[in-house]
Amino acid sequence: MTQAIASGRPAYELRSRQRGPSDLELEVWQVPSTATPELKEPRRVAGLGGHKLLLVEGAVLRRLKVEQVSLAKLKKGEARRDPLSEDLALAMGLLFKLLAPMRNVAAIEDCARGIDAMAREEAAYWLGMAMHRKNPRRVLAALRLLLSAS
Repeated sequence: MTQAIASGRPAYELRSRQRGPSDLELEVWQVPSTATPELKEPRRVAGLGGHKLLLVEGAVLRRLKVEQVSLAKLKKGEARRDPLSEDLALAMGLLFKLLAPMRNVAAIEDCARGIDAMAREEAAYWLGMAMHRKNPRRVLAALRLLLSAS
């Protein structure tokens, strides 16, 4: 993580907590760096847990494996923090923010596939819109509509 802070790029971390058997909670946080001088303390981007995370857990774990982040040995009640690349943090933050209020399993899977196929710039655009707009629910609803219709 110090490499991201020293390089002048935004820095992110994954906070994971095992709440119980098959009950993992993942959160993406942006941490202060030289690229974000306005950020004085870590800011939560998004989080997902429970049965919604179980639906997309395979894809999330595959993406984490690319960055050598393994959650396999996380025990009940244990929490840990791992640095994330900006690309992965953007995609996972958008995925978590988009899926958190959803209930329809088919739509969840469609949205997860759509975000997985997104380019870095597109994910950054949608996440920025969802985080900094006056009505982020409208932005997320529009993205859900686009991804589940395709």
